[in-house]
Amino acid sequence: MTTVTETHRLWRNARYLTWLVSDTSKGLAAALFGFAIPLLALIVTNDPAQAGIIGGAGMVARLLMTLAGGVLADRHRRIALMLLGSLIGIVLAGGFTLLALGDALTFASLLVIDVLLAARSGLFDVAGESAIKEIVPDEAMGRAQAANQGRDAVLQLAGGPLGGLLLGVGGWLVGAVMTLCHVIAALTAWMLGRQACRTGMVDAGENPDHLRAARRVEPEHAAGTADGLGFGTSTTPPAAKPDAWKELREGFGWLLSRPDLGGVLLITTVINLGFNATITTIMYALQQDGHSELLIGTLSASIGAVMLAGAVVAPLLIPRIKAGILAIAGLSVISAGAIVLSMVTDPLIIAVVLGVSVLLVPALNAGMMGYFMVATPSHLLGRANSAAGVLGMGAMPLAPLIAGFGLAWIGREWTILVCAALCLVAVVMAVSNRALRALPVESRWAEHAKQYEKG
Repeated sequence: MTTVTETHRLWRNARYLTWLVSDTSKGLAAALFGFAIPLLALIVTNDPAQAGIIGGAGMVARLLMTLAGGVLADRHRRIALMLLGSLIGIVLAGGFTLLALGDALTFASLLVIDVLLAARSGLFDVAGESAIKEIVPDEAMGRAQAANQGRDAVLQLAGGPLGGLLLGVGGWLVGAVMTLCHVIAALTAWMLGRQACRTGMVDAGENPDHLRAARRVEPEHAAGTADGLGFGTSTTPPAAKPDAWKELREGFGWLLSRPDLGGVLLITTVINLGFNATITTIMYALQQDGHSELLIGTLSASIGAVMLAGAVVAPLLIPRIKAGILAIAGLSVISAGAIVLSMVTDPLIIAVVLGVSVLLVPALNAGMMGYFMVATPSHLLGRANSAAGVLGMGAMPLAPLIAGFGLAWIGREWTILVCAALCLVAVVMAVSNRALRALPVESRWAEHAKQYEKG
């Protein structure tokens, strides 16, 4: 039991810290690009509708590639996929930098680069998200997810002002910093693979069934799966012909068969669409009103600052308050904030209202994501992650479209009120969902999940 107790101390877990650096570097690159693209699109086109089309196309590409990413994450070594994804990120971010330097950013070029970078995220980010299950034990998963929420808040805090400053110099500088971030992510992913090799720990893509199958592989095939970087084609026997569609159906089928998980996804879809469309509408409106990129970035940072405070409190709430109660409370605060945002236009007041709205989001996310990680078997985690991502974020491509066309057709106030109505629908759904209300505190997650396991 001593080993488990030591592993609970996340900041003494070298593999978790290495994973965190890699994932954070990749996350900063994504935050910078996510901030820069809408503003660059508005600067280049001066048309919120065209900016919405670019944002929506990128989200569609990410969702579609997430399906393939889930299959890859369960077939291959997840740390190797993290490395490969970062290397591709270096190439794409470098290409974006060259386009910006050559003054070649147009509606078409922004659309293409956004789709490619979003597709890269969908294809490889699932592997990174799934790898944490083999690095952190179930007993500490809630706190690890709370720490990740704190990291995300820091990225939100730094990404806005940093993106605004970089964009003030030029889009090329955003691309250069993104490239550097992907270089760091690649180096640390490589280090994580080396750590796994030295310690003999099982890589995230391997589960006991796969390991047993791998031992039956003939020597000439086994040699191809044991390189130092962890690049193996699969740990399943070569005779087993892969069927991607069957594997995808298995992931979706398992997830939807679980009342404790599947029933929550529609709620997630609605709240994600409503609140993200609210934020996008506000950002578009501020830019169209002539506010600077730095001010918009600072507004984004205010959200990150409050989320960081919420992430500090989250590890105290998760062991004490039921995850279901935290989720309902967080959704209710978000909905109230969306209503108020329709009535205010001053950037300072907007920052305050947005901050209050997201205060409980880190605890909400940590509870939901932590329970999901504990409840999902390792060999299904990649596909279940991608299925949850597609189902939970399936309507997200509509967010920039609602913002862009809403501003053009019905104006800021009515667009945000439509978004607030979606948030309220999510709250009603959550309150009436018995499986969501029943989700317990962190210490009971594993026990609670077992009652839904079949045979």
